[in-house]
Amino acid sequence: MRAVVQRVSACAVTVRAEVVAHIDEGVLAYVSVEPADDEQDADYLADKIVNLRIFPDAQGKMNLSALSARKELLVVSQFTLHADARKGRRPSYDGAASPAEAEPLYRRFLELVAAKGITPQAGVFGAFMEVTYTNRGPVTILLDSKRLF
Repeated sequence: MRAVVQRVSACAVTVRAEVVAHIDEGVLAYVSVEPADDEQDADYLADKIVNLRIFPDAQGKMNLSALSARKELLVVSQFTLHADARKGRRPSYDGAASPAEAEPLYRRFLELVAAKGITPQAGVFGAFMEVTYTNRGPVTILLDSKRLF
């Protein structure tokens, strides 16, 4: 599984002109599943995201996690994180799991995040979504459960 994690001061997801999820200060996480992923990958990412120390402490040092700072989390499924654009100009999405494979693990990921102490807001799996946010910092971190980067 892969994720792009951003520290945000506000975030909202809209589907067909309806806001389906929103948070104030917290974390926006785009999450993608590949065919070889399993619950261990989901648990690794869930733990990493809720405990990633990207919020400032009293001295202004990024030393607090979303969990310890009591921040919110909004999760958006995004298969394009597994795009391969090394050849040609049209990315290949063969590295992403099919929706039938990805959705159960994505749902399990949301459950694991909740079990770790943050009830996540979420976009609509497989929908065309408009995501609006203000990246605070900016802080953007790439994560991969296989630890490729």
